[in-house]
Amino acid sequence: MRVLIFEEGKIREAEAPDPVPGEGAALVRVRMVGVCNTDLELLSGYYGFSGIAGHEVVGEVIRCDARPDLLGKRAVVAINQGCGAGDCPFCASGVPGHCPDRQVLGIVDWSGAFAEYLVAPVDNLHWVPDGLGDLAAVFAEPLAAVLHITEQAPLGPGTSVAVLGDGKLGMLAAWALSRFAPDLTLLGKHEERIALAASLGLSAMASSECLSAAGRGGRKFDVVVEATGSPLGLAQALEIVRPLGIIVMKTTTRHPVSTDLARLVVNEVRLVGSRCGDMGRALGFLAETGMDTRPFIEAVTPFSCHAAAFERAVRPGAGKVILEFP
Repeated sequence: MRVLIFEEGKIREAEAPDPVPGEGAALVRVRMVGVCNTDLELLSGYYGFSGIAGHEVVGEVIRCDARPDLLGKRAVVAINQGCGAGDCPFCASGVPGHCPDRQVLGIVDWSGAFAEYLVAPVDNLHWVPDGLGDLAAVFAEPLAAVLHITEQAPLGPGTSVAVLGDGKLGMLAAWALSRFAPDLTLLGKHEERIALAASLGLSAMASSECLSAAGRGGRKFDVVVEATGSPLGLAQALEIVRPLGIIVMKTTTRHPVSTDLARLVVNEVRLVGSRCGDMGRALGFLAETGMDTRPFIEAVTPFSCHAAAFERAVRPGAGKVILEFP
């Protein structure tokens, strides 16, 4: 099979043996895979990663010896696989994403989706409804991460929310979370992305303008979702969150974060880390809302043109770039 290997900051296409699913696992043919900011960080040295990345995937089951009824079914993949041991408190309580011995698709000890095929436990597969196209289903993983925020912070009609960052995740978060908290503002730094948000009916403004106003005693927010992808994001979030407010952190970066946390203490701000979410819930949300994902897509590129795809993905303010297998 064709694969993309991340190694020492470069990407190379290679041939690898087709993987063979073991007991309780399925062989999935990759149909589409999105390029995530985490993938770009891995390429740049995050986690000291080398290997096959890619985790925002929709595919089709082509082999599952124990479950032939699954052949031909489209699925997305929950990216965390715990150890499954009965004495593991995280696996036993249904949160394998925090198992200390977990594998993470395309990130930790589990070959990812920048490949023609991948192997996944059947329990990690979530079935794509028949009426949901691949261009929507490929957003299930980042959307699940966005919807997880609603379980971590109180969002509702009376809550003021700022989404800080107008990149791939920030735009998606603003659109989805505005369904829960209508008083939501996207704060970005790219004029074209702010204009796109406005065209989608979202309140949006330049983050520099909001930060400047907050420094002069202007508006601050109950909840700030930090999705800048920058080590400066936390400091900016602290500028615009109100006392007793909540900052939800989504950024992971290879760069160290150096921020004066005195305001966090003095203003008794709650800081919440936020990672993965429920893939089944995300698929349901996509189907129920009829969400049109096309405005969030920068390009859909054949796998054979992966170099051009990654060049577009790293452009500041780029939308979602998707690799597609024929």
